[in-house]
Amino acid sequence: MTTVITGIGELVTNDPARREELAGQGGLLGLVRDAAVVIEGGRVAWVGPAADAPAADVQVDAGGRAVVPGFVDSHSHLVFAGDRSAEFEARMTGQPYTAGGIRTTVAATRAATDEQLTSHVARLVGEMRAQGTTSVEIKSGYGLSVHDEARSLAVARQFTEDTTFLGAHVVPAGTSAEDYVDLVTGPMLAAAAPHARWIDVFCEDGAFDVDQARTVLAAGSGSGLRGRLHANQLTYGGGVRLACEFGLVAVDHCTFLSDDDVAALADSGTIATLLPGVEFSTRQPYPDARRLLDAGVRVALASDCNPGSCFTSSMALCIALAVREMRMSPAEALHAATATGAAALDRDDVGVLAPGMAADLVLLDAPSYVHLAYRPGVPLVAGVWQAGRPVVAR
Repeated sequence: MTTVITGIGELVTNDPARREELAGQGGLLGLVRDAAVVIEGGRVAWVGPAADAPAADVQVDAGGRAVVPGFVDSHSHLVFAGDRSAEFEARMTGQPYTAGGIRTTVAATRAATDEQLTSHVARLVGEMRAQGTTSVEIKSGYGLSVHDEARSLAVARQFTEDTTFLGAHVVPAGTSAEDYVDLVTGPMLAAAAPHARWIDVFCEDGAFDVDQARTVLAAGSGSGLRGRLHANQLTYGGGVRLACEFGLVAVDHCTFLSDDDVAALADSGTIATLLPGVEFSTRQPYPDARRLLDAGVRVALASDCNPGSCFTSSMALCIALAVREMRMSPAEALHAATATGAAALDRDDVGVLAPGMAADLVLLDAPSYVHLAYRPGVPLVAGVWQAGRPVVAR
């Protein structure tokens, strides 16, 4: 059965093949106006002007709404239990953010049952989907024991193939960093690897240094896991250059960058995944996306949804913050939250609406994608299609 969505006032395709046809920001997004999309078997079968759309078994009228690819959230921490609203309140009254609050969530997560963790992740994934996110990466990192890291990943794998082993989140109390790295790269990695696609390290003051991060990434690679990295969130350091040295597909946070860091990102092709919800929630400086883009660095946006430093599941909020606070254009921010987010997960099937791609798309209750930044905080998602099926309708 085929379905045609017609009456699309403005369609964002992100299709590189359309760039040459369009100038400026329209080229970046591969815009098609007065458009239609044909879906067959969960995939996009045809894209183009509505007047040229082929016949289909089912017709859906978008009513002049804008349609964009489903958001690709390439950085989240959804497997956890407990609440850290008191920590947020303390930050808002002057207490600085540190990485130490992670241990509070670890205790609550270890005490939760598998059923409780699964129910919590399901709620958050549903919350994301209702706001237009159709692809999500989910990390472990709140178990920090062999058993709890493995079960966290098993829970996450019920919701996405992009699961990330983050045993190297912080060093648990009562354990030396050296002994814990041995655990992470030994028994914990062996238990986690069957449930994970990626391995990650929090390379930061108060967490793991560059040498320790290098050890963890190398061990993960030896077990068949692709590398990711949290780096340069709280201060300047060697994490971003380590990511470039390893040729990682992406490095996340990138708040404090030297000229050498920016040059390394541009030369290596490693994507800088920026997480503006963190800065919104911690009152730290925002990353300078304009500096990165002007240097030729690819930039992705993600939510970093987690209970401590950023408890938002809204990619639309991240887009608005990127435009307002990080000097991205509305087109650059949307592209970063879709096509480049997909690239940060090494995915070539999502983030773009072109023939052969997954039919993951969002109908906006607005005439243009610009409204995502123009109307921050407004629930603009009128419908979400995932793998060719409507999963959200308003």
